[in-house]
Amino acid sequence: MAASFVIVPQWQGSGSARAMRLIDGAQAIRGDLPSSATIDVDVPPGAGESLESGVHRLTSVATVAERLAETLASAPGLPVVIGGDCGVELAAVRHAARASAEPMALVWFDAHADANTPASSPSGAFHGMVVRTLLGDGSERLVDGAALAPEALVLAGTRALDDAEADFIESTGIRMVEPQPGFAAAVVEAVRGTGAPRVYVHVDLDVLDPAEIEGVQFPEPFGLSVADLTEAIRGVRGAAQLVGAGITEFAPADPASAVDDLPAILRIVSALVS
Repeated sequence: MAASFVIVPQWQGSGSARAMRLIDGAQAIRGDLPSSATIDVDVPPGAGESLESGVHRLTSVATVAERLAETLASAPGLPVVIGGDCGVELAAVRHAARASAEPMALVWFDAHADANTPASSPSGAFHGMVVRTLLGDGSERLVDGAALAPEALVLAGTRALDDAEADFIESTGIRMVEPQPGFAAAVVEAVRGTGAPRVYVHVDLDVLDPAEIEGVQFPEPFGLSVADLTEAIRGVRGAAQLVGAGITEFAPADPASAVDDLPAILRIVSALVS
């Protein structure tokens, strides 16, 4: 199936002081994709307001989610969302989950669980709440029921948890595969354990080890190699039908840095669509 690359340079969900670098990151990736297969989603230029929700820039995050949902409703082929911050996945995962009555697993390749609520978040940044929101717990403006259940979620490459996230993961039994020897096989086993015939794959580039990529704003040590990540993605695609994907959090410091990181990113793109 041919892919549609949906470009969503949202920065308002990020907790970084340099969040607007995410705009440059999304556009840098876009420049190396076939223009005939790209679709742009308009992101508001302003920060937006929190409306006392506990979510910074809530109104802009909600607006982007609505616009992305409208775009995905008519996007041809396999949609691959190119962020922007991880918050763009709210509409993308929800769209894929509800496109069919068949169960869908979500593989969240990310150094972080992104499983805080507005009450537990230390930053108030939505990119750290998107998974919990998809599970049905979050800001009233952003929650639209539960797009998936905890047993359908696989956290992969995750190695940095806030205390509240760790407690939530333990209490719900969410599958988590840390970086380890045999990582790809362990992720595939976890996906098969969900029993879902369909899968959405999310990639936050900070799942990679800092030695593998420079242009991320929240790097964590002891991450994945590009080879381990792409092997796991291909394994997941063999275990279930890929129905959507996203690549997020590319924030290069300058154009030269973007050029250095793009070969690794394009290897990930290739693992998703070819």
